[in-house]
Amino acid sequence: MILERLSKEHSNIEKLLAILERELEVFDRGDRPDYEVIRAIISYFEVYTEVYHHPQEELVLAKLTTRDPGAAAKIGDLVQEHRKGAERLYRVAHAVKNVLADRELLRENVDTVIRDFITGERRHMMAEDRHFFPAAHKALKLQDWAEIASAVTARKDPLFSDIIEDRFAVLREHILRLEQEAEAERR
Repeated sequence: MILERLSKEHSNIEKLLAILERELEVFDRGDRPDYEVIRAIISYFEVYTEVYHHPQEELVLAKLTTRDPGAAAKIGDLVQEHRKGAERLYRVAHAVKNVLADRELLRENVDTVIRDFITGERRHMMAEDRHFFPAAHKALKLQDWAEIASAVTARKDPLFSDIIEDRFAVLREHILRLEQEAEAERR
C-alpha cells in the first residue's frame, strides 16, 4: 500500500537524519566528518525525496482534498512545507560546499543550518505520520488508491531497495555499520 511505503520511507529518512546528526557532532568537535556520506545524504534528499517521495504525498493530498476537504485543511499547505524543506536542504548543501571549499565560515552557522534541516524534516514527518497519513487512510477509497498508484512512478529507492545506485554505496555501508554497532551495543 502507498501509505505503508511512504511510512517506510520516513523510517529510512530518519536513519539518514540520525547519521547526519552524528556527522554534525564530529564537525562540532572540530574533527573532520565523513563528507562523502554527508554529500550522499544531500544527494539522496535531492534525488529521491524531492523527486519521488514528496510528489507521491502530494498526489495523496490531492485525493484527500477531494474526499475530505476539512481533513485536508487541517493538514495545512503540504506543498509549501515541501518547498520549505527543499530550501533548508539547499542551505545545507551550500554550507557543506562552502566548508569543503575552505571558505571562511563560523562553525555555529554551519551547525545551525544543518540542525534546522534535521529538526524541520523530523517535525514535518511527524505531522504527516500523526495527522496526514491517518486522515488519508480513513477518507480515501480503493479507487482513489488505484488512481494514485497508476500516477506514481515505479522508481525504486536508490538507497534502501535491492538496487543501490553507486553514488549511495558508501552511505549504505555506513548505515549498515551503524546498525551493526547499535545491535552490538544492545547485546
